[in-house]
Amino acid sequence: MFVVLAAVMMSSAVAPAHADVPVTLGGGSGLVVNGETLCTLTAIGTDNRGSLIGFTSAHCGGPGAVVAAEGAESAGAVGTMVAGNDGLDYAVIQFDPAKVNPVSSVSGFRIDGLGPDPSFGDVACKLGRTTGYSCGVTWGPGEQPGTIVNQVCGQPGDSGAPVTVNNRLVGMIHGAFSEELPTCVIKFIPLHTPAVTMSFNTQLADITAKGRPGSGFVPVGAR
Repeated sequence: MFVVLAAVMMSSAVAPAHADVPVTLGGGSGLVVNGETLCTLTAIGTDNRGSLIGFTSAHCGGPGAVVAAEGAESAGAVGTMVAGNDGLDYAVIQFDPAKVNPVSSVSGFRIDGLGPDPSFGDVACKLGRTTGYSCGVTWGPGEQPGTIVNQVCGQPGDSGAPVTVNNRLVGMIHGAFSEELPTCVIKFIPLHTPAVTMSFNTQLADITAKGRPGSGFVPVGAR
């Protein structure tokens, strides 16, 4: 009996510890910044340095802010904000590839790659951690450089949410166009203020011009 017990104890002592399971993240996933601010991941993929990179709004946090996955906060930080631009409202997140499983589709919302800025009449869709999925027409450029106005809805927490046309990423949610109307759908009729979307192409151009992490970004699963 003593021999058997010793063998069991030795086996237990050398058994490998189970590694933490990576959290799954993609465009539309909820993020928790610095343990308190809720925002939405725009997209995830790799840059020209081979780093695992994601994006969200700059007003969610700045360089040095730590990022966790909503619903998996117990896993701790999975990334860190490493660059940003308040004027163009983007924040670049460098993720730990050992802690993140990057995907191109979240709740059926798919990002197949990058697309050009949408034109008047193009149907745009978004997925936000607060209001979920919504689509609407594009009205055209916004008042501020690098902005687009789309008839999609958004509320606090949707900041950074991906905006796509034909499953191609074209922007991220910045905020509401007006405070005069509700910010989301009323009884399935889109009688809400449009959303102001930041052009992702404008943001990437700024990132590349400054040689920042995220240069040459390619979304995971791009076709």
